Amino acid sequence: MEIKAAVVREKGAFVIEDLELEEPRDNEVLVRMVACGVCHTDLIARDQYVPVPLPAVLGHEGAGVVERVGSRVTKVQPGDHVAMSYLSCGSCGSCEKGAPTHCDTFMPANFSGARLDGSLTLRKGQDKVHGSFFGQSSFASHSLASERNVVKVPKDLPLEIMGPLGCGIQTGAGGVMNSLKARPGSSIAVFGAGSVGISAIMAAVVSGCTKIIAVDINDDRLTLAKEFGATHAINSAKTDPVAEVVGITGRGLDYSLDCTGVPVVLRSAFDSLATGGVCGLIGAAPAGAEVGLTMQSVLNGRTLMGIVEGDSVCDVFIPLLIELYRQGRFPFDRMVTFYPFEEINRAAEDSEKGKTLKAVLKF
Repeated sequence: MEIKAAVVREKGAFVIEDLELEEPRDNEVLVRMVACGVCHTDLIARDQYVPVPLPAVLGHEGAGVVERVGSRVTKVQPGDHVAMSYLSCGSCGSCEKGAPTHCDTFMPANFSGARLDGSLTLRKGQDKVHGSFFGQSSFASHSLASERNVVKVPKDLPLEIMGPLGCGIQTGAGGVMNSLKARPGSSIAVFGAGSVGISAIMAAVVSGCTKIIAVDINDDRLTLAKEFGATHAINSAKTDPVAEVVGITGRGLDYSLDCTGVPVVLRSAFDSLATGGVCGLIGAAPAGAEVGLTMQSVLNGRTLMGIVEGDSVCDVFIPLLIELYRQGRFPFDRMVTFYPFEEINRAAEDSEKGKTLKAVLKF
């Protein structure tokens, strides 16, 4: 079928084009897009920090209406509203243990630009275009997803805000609730107050953390972080964040999250821990980036853990976040700024410059 999509042909820009999308296979779902969030991962893939093959259609925070389903699909049916998330195989050791974010095929399933069997879903005439980004490539009027990475969402809630639940929001919130399992009364610092970091701050409030410290270099973002529940804010461009954290807590943190992927920031997040504390790495770093830690700081009981998609089983965690939103305890919609799909480059630029917290494209 003919669709409109934002294509990356050269790093740095999206171009709206007409493409041909394959019909759904027996385990696939055709979704008419209503909205799609713009995530940092889309932008680093556009800029080739992550080597997604070009030309490609990105987008992985899609929300839309199911139009057709394959013969083996039972989870959703035409007319259902869905949010779309990451893809996993469902059959490897990690998936079978209930840890699909650590799927053995996570990288090819989400970043190879093709289905796991190597086939492509998109073309322009006789030219191949890479799709299947996070099993969806949702910067397009229509998307092909797998039954595994669509989540049915309630029809009485605005569908246009649901897409970011599939990646950025579940990553930040899940990092606190699923990965760190933050305890009531504990202390946490979130390094990087973008949409992922703000989601983590809201989750820390839900989890009952009593010292919630936002760390960033943008004063406007720090002001927003306090509006979303941070008890303290540190501008790390103006002061030493480790010393400030110790001053606030008296001993260091129970938990910290690096949402930036910047090695020096990760080191600060780790060094801010108290003995026995846990630091989670969420931010995506360029390939080959390294960080140095003193061995004694690790030996003293501190832990560094890598977190993908907030260790979320999307069919379980997205409905949980939606219920918290209904209760007014997780107001993620306050982060959203809408842009017409045709203005995707402006939405990306505003996101990179910090003018908007969570850009969402509307179709």
